[in-house]
Amino acid sequence: MSDSAATAFASTPDPHSYARPAEVSVRHLALELTVDFQTQTLSGTATWQLRNSGATELLLDTRGLLLEAVLLDGPTGEPTPFELGADDAVLGQPLRITIRPDTTAVSIRYQTTPRAAALQWLRPEQTAGGQQPFLFTQSQAILARTWLPCQDSPGIRFTYEARVQGPAELLALMSASNPQERNEAGEYQFRMDQPIPAYLMALAVGDLEFVPLSARTGIYAEPVTLPVATSEFEDVEKMVTAAEDLYGPYRWERYDLLVLPPSFPFGGMENPRLTFVTPTILAGDRSLTSLVAHELAHSWSGNLVTNATWNDFWLNEGFTVYFERRIMEALYGRPYSDMLQVLGHSALLDTIAELGATSPDTHLHLNLTGRDPDEGLNEIAYEKGDYLLLTLEHLVGRPALDTFIKEYFARHSFQSMDTASFIAYLRHELLDQHPGLAEKLQLDSWIHGPGIPAGAPPIGSTRFEAVDDALQNWQQGTPARVLNTDEWSSHEWVHFLHGLPAGISPAQLSELDAAFGFTHSGNSEILAAWFPHTITAGYAAADEALHQFLTRVGRRKFLTPLYKALLTTPGGAARARQLYAQARPNYHSVATSTFDVLVGKP
Repeated sequence: MSDSAATAFASTPDPHSYARPAEVSVRHLALELTVDFQTQTLSGTATWQLRNSGATELLLDTRGLLLEAVLLDGPTGEPTPFELGADDAVLGQPLRITIRPDTTAVSIRYQTTPRAAALQWLRPEQTAGGQQPFLFTQSQAILARTWLPCQDSPGIRFTYEARVQGPAELLALMSASNPQERNEAGEYQFRMDQPIPAYLMALAVGDLEFVPLSARTGIYAEPVTLPVATSEFEDVEKMVTAAEDLYGPYRWERYDLLVLPPSFPFGGMENPRLTFVTPTILAGDRSLTSLVAHELAHSWSGNLVTNATWNDFWLNEGFTVYFERRIMEALYGRPYSDMLQVLGHSALLDTIAELGATSPDTHLHLNLTGRDPDEGLNEIAYEKGDYLLLTLEHLVGRPALDTFIKEYFARHSFQSMDTASFIAYLRHELLDQHPGLAEKLQLDSWIHGPGIPAGAPPIGSTRFEAVDDALQNWQQGTPARVLNTDEWSSHEWVHFLHGLPAGISPAQLSELDAAFGFTHSGNSEILAAWFPHTITAGYAAADEALHQFLTRVGRRKFLTPLYKALLTTPGGAARARQLYAQARPNYHSVATSTFDVLVGKP
């Protein structure tokens, strides 16, 4: 891998970063951090090695950091002037550092604040074990700047090393080479030799233990969670092997999982070498592990080839969803992956309906200038992006598409990609090789048009057809307890619940609950599909379970529909505000930024 390939960034300006990488860009980070749970702060020094084309000013992204000093040429170098620019609610403040035309390194001594948006500091009672505090970061999309002065753009990559000092009784982990057991000093060293963008910087500190799954895969979790997680993720090595068989070698050495406390706002985060996952996928039957396949697929799509800006987010997620479902098909068969496809397609249709059929926010290529890029992290990027690739597969055949994707990852490894460059590559390498394909595909309608273009292939599932039959039989009077559901997976149950009619009565919900135990299910996907019905119908028997779910789980995907459902019921706004006021301390800032607007900040 050449030096230029390792650090390539797109020529497209990034509207969400103050950095000017064409003048001077970061290439390597040496990070020294101390973790203080009492003050809920990180403090230390970030030393950046630079590529400097003769610039006299370095611009870094920051948000809410307390800066102590900036030194040229390393931690013992000479002080240099610096200043923070105007504060923007989304972007934070540019850090302007005076450098010399020959400067190749700067060191920044700094401290975070307890309000740093990327950091969630959990009290012991907020963890699974209940005995020790816990810290984790969530840097995507532009929150790395809240715990690290950096060039916070997905198009800028760097390698890093770190030394983290934390409490002796806790284990520290990063998106890097990791320890597998604690040491008495609480000091840990890390290296990431593959270049990554800032949003993939990650840190976790907690009461954690490790269990290997294979020579290159393993699980980190709190001790009380570890046995369940080890059983649930038994197929991870098979997933890695299936992924390699599809699209080439895994390039990150190890693939480990960290099971976080329930407040984690996402299903997973693809931090290199250490995927963060929510405990809400621990269903007991491995039926929700497609999320792991998704985060694993990011090791190619996103981590290896990265969207240049957040306007190009679909290049990360569309490929990843398609790849995830190919992995699941390889492991569990086409009927299984078809269920995932139908569920995803339903979510896409719901998102288009919510945003508006003609909304520019339903385009694959977005314009998020002046907006929080988090607004673009929805099903359009994921499911419409996947649907474009499914359409390509339908038109050109799997072998040709697989060859294209495998070569795409190989040619652009450790580089960024913007939408215009991808379109040019796709046309040259695939569309032009098949006369008439471009016209059939309607590529511009997918990329720059709203909704779903006409001519997209149909989406269906034979296993869901049986669920639909059962649902129809119940609606026609068959008692719920005699429906043939013994072999259903979580996906079939979710599809069943999504298919329940509007206006379902509390008595009908009670019958279903008595037959299937939805209210007290340990499966978060099932609960998240069940509670909107109980809220709308006023099914009081589920109220306490709903309250527990809202206060225990921080996954935004689950919480958003529940708060929205509450807001549509008589007196629901007051109830939603009351519940949110109790639950908010357990949520990460990624979630509260959504619910403060939706429900109202307490």
